[in-house]
Amino acid sequence: LQDKVNPYLRPVYDALDEALGVEQAQKMMSRNIIEVVPLAYMRGRTLDDAYIILDEAQNTTPQQMKMFLTRIGQGSRAVITGDITQIDLPPGQTSGLIEAERRLRDIEELAFCYLTRVDVVRHPLVQKIIEAYERKWV
Repeated sequence: LQDKVNPYLRPVYDALDEALGVEQAQKMMSRNIIEVVPLAYMRGRTLDDAYIILDEAQNTTPQQMKMFLTRIGQGSRAVITGDITQIDLPPGQTSGLIEAERRLRDIEELAFCYLTRVDVVRHPLVQKIIEAYERKWV
């Protein structure tokens, strides 16, 4: 199973390696201090006293997003990241991230943060590419 999902989880492993160092990240994962799990394997779990991150959430369905959000247990915090300009769902399928914002934006205990092209920390060229895609065709 791990071999099948590893290519999809590579960006998460890369981020952990960069933030913690390869050795520390591997040590924390081997001790189950950090657990990297595909969304499909979250059903039925309750995550108490955890810091939970859902990455690439723009590609969740509303049902998947609800399932994820209802896994949050006592003492936990959740962070959901996604870019609604990069939705890869089939045409006509609603993004769980967009649906969650619509349904949950008035809940006082939740916060939504929005980043723009000035927040890009990749190569400076990426900011120009984003600007080009944001311009209307003339």
